[in-house]
Amino acid sequence: MPIITVKMAKGRTMEQKQQFVETITKEAARILNVKEEWITVIFDEYDRENWASNGQLHSLKFGEGFGKKGTE
Repeated sequence: MPIITVKMAKGRTMEQKQQFVETITKEAARILNVKEEWITVIFDEYDRENWASNGQLHSLKFGEGFGKKGTE
């Protein structure tokens, strides 16, 4: 019964998350040789103000929208 935890900044749509869990579930089941219904995916989503690296909050370091296509 694999449990896959995904940690990421908030901001993805339900459609993006649904597509992600469908793909990750199929691939995990294939690779681990288990049934898809045995796969659990959990999203831990964080506000950028609650995530920091190199001594700086990501909300200040990167700004709004960082990490999405079309942004630096």
